[in-house]
Amino acid sequence: MVELVCAGRDPTDLAREFEPSAQAIRNWVAEADRQEGRREAKPSGAEAALSATEREEWLRLRRENRQLRLERDICYPA
Repeated sequence: MVELVCAGRDPTDLAREFEPSAQAIRNWVAEADRQEGRREAKPSGAEAALSATEREEWLRLRRENRQLRLERDICYPA
């Protein structure tokens, strides 16, 4: 479903054609975007209690960590 939406299909049309709701499809697309780093994760629990400055730093460190993992995986593939 995620690939179909990324290819240009509308989640509402897909919901009519298949079983899941359009909102479920949108949620899957959002989650895939977060996993691929195209969208920041939603704050939860302790993250929501961070100040704006702390949250910016936390997000910067997450991006840096993701980049370092990518570089590591390129240099040392599994």
